[in-house]
Amino acid sequence: MNITQPLALLGGLSPQQFMRRHWQKKPLLVRQAIPDFKALLDRTALFGLAADDDVESRLVVHGPKGWQMRPGPFARRALPPLKQPDWTLLVQGVDLHVDGAHELLQQFRFVPQARLDDLMISYAVDGGGVGPHFDSYDVFLLQAHGRRRWRIARQSDLALQQDVPLKILSRFVPEQEFVLDPGDMLYLPPRYAHDGMALGECMTYSIGFRAPDRGELGRELLQRLAEDAAGSALYRDAAQQAVDSPGRIPAMLQEFAGRAVQAALKDSRALPRALGEYLTEPKARVWFDAARAPRRLGRVVLDRRTRMMFDDDYVFINGESYRASGRDAVVLRQLADRRCLGADDLRRVGPDVLSLLACWCEAGWLHEGAPKAL
Repeated sequence: MNITQPLALLGGLSPQQFMRRHWQKKPLLVRQAIPDFKALLDRTALFGLAADDDVESRLVVHGPKGWQMRPGPFARRALPPLKQPDWTLLVQGVDLHVDGAHELLQQFRFVPQARLDDLMISYAVDGGGVGPHFDSYDVFLLQAHGRRRWRIARQSDLALQQDVPLKILSRFVPEQEFVLDPGDMLYLPPRYAHDGMALGECMTYSIGFRAPDRGELGRELLQRLAEDAAGSALYRDAAQQAVDSPGRIPAMLQEFAGRAVQAALKDSRALPRALGEYLTEPKARVWFDAARAPRRLGRVVLDRRTRMMFDDDYVFINGESYRASGRDAVVLRQLADRRCLGADDLRRVGPDVLSLLACWCEAGWLHEGAPKAL
């Protein structure tokens, strides 16, 4: 992707300009970001996804009893009648199950893959919505079918209503209002208050981003580092003397614990490796179809569910890490960037990488097929 080229998707801004002017700073409304856009799934297909055990979905209803939310899966008869107003069906991770949704998500890869999360579809009948709220992450709201009214505000009061199953703002004071038609798109930075209401039946696609919590990320990385360092040495205290205060933690044991942490971080590549493995770990409901390894690789493309990234030393794919250097590293990094390789690319790698790619094909992480330009 040429990050200096103006894009209709971003209202004529280049990705470089958008990231500098708007990303995590201020909203952007783009009329006809995707001209003549048509929904990738009709209502029946979306309801079919919501009935699948492997697909995360939620039903939000606003009625006489207030706000109600239920997790899926949902048989069609479990959803409210289409003529009943004020309900919304949210279907998460559609890009994992629908090729067209995955391809649409690739248009936003001017943001690092480590931050790009998923595509959620919000189906709503007239009056449907999830109430005024804010997200902790960036989001692009692409109107796919019908019309939706958005009210937004950059307010500092983010107090939430009590005793409701959703995070709904207590005192939402809208500052701007827009009605989006199919192909229109609204970008909102984190913690920007917004409220969307369906004007008749509509579908909105939400392109969301990962924003790891520092504490959660720290715990995950320390756990991985500890697993790598397990079994290296046992605590010994031959010099330990008898004590009259057995509740006190021995100083020698405290020193041993400190050395254990230092040993886990001794390898300068250990922390980056743990981070890459964590960031490429497949989602909980993701599975791959095993396949027969091809006799000879031609063109290959990553499975839409595969996560692949790299740093200066490693290539990461689906929670695993591989050392790579030289021409092999160049080609594997191209695979992570472009999600595909052509026959000319494959002729530049050695037998070890070809064998590795064949193993990934066998695992269902990679498929033979024509690369698609991004």
